[in-house]
Amino acid sequence: MARLARLSAAGQVHLVIQRGNNAQPIVGDDEDRRRFLAMLGEAARSNRLAIHAYALTGNEFLMLATPDDAIGLGRTMQSLGRRYVAYFNRRHARSGTLWDGRFRSTIIEAALHLRDCMCFVESAPLRAGLALTAGEYRWSSARHHLGFVIDPLVSDPPSYWESGNTPFEREDAHRAMLERGLGSQQALAIEAAARKGWVLGSAAFAAELERATARRTRPGQPGRPAPKAKEVGT
Repeated sequence: MARLARLSAAGQVHLVIQRGNNAQPIVGDDEDRRRFLAMLGEAARSNRLAIHAYALTGNEFLMLATPDDAIGLGRTMQSLGRRYVAYFNRRHARSGTLWDGRFRSTIIEAALHLRDCMCFVESAPLRAGLALTAGEYRWSSARHHLGFVIDPLVSDPPSYWESGNTPFEREDAHRAMLERGLGSQQALAIEAAARKGWVLGSAAFAAELERATARRTRPGQPGRPAPKAKEVGT
């Protein structure tokens, strides 16, 4: 079966997951992490991609972002991959691929799922056992949303601003969300949407995107299509 084209649309929030080949690390130390995020920022600015949340762990990178056009996300990830892999291989005296195939992504319906997806992304260090709380991990956007730092990579989405009238209210709401976390089934559903490329949203939202992109946005019904009834006399 032919692989579906990646789903991408201007002005929509995309969830991105990129992992290391065979679960190998994509960063070796903090210098690698700094270079990765610096290259990400340069690529995002060049391709007009607004980053809302991210997390860089040992063998995984996750991001929520909105491109200005349908090709901005792909070009950002292509530029980042080309530059960072060359740097990483040179610095660590290695060769060959670093990524586990192409990056995985999907579009989410922000009104329904953006806050949960922010929690999914910024909780990645906890799932990886790298931190006990999201706020103590340096290499994600959680510290920005909790008010510990101002991260120039991050462009806050409207739902973050709507979570409180003051910075303190917004930070408290974000902290409560991260502490509450996601249920295991909820986290699995979010990851599956990105991995398979199916829209995370309502049926109406998925149908509208399908019309706009001319690409399937939901899995088809299992099994073969029912045979057509024969016409009388045939």
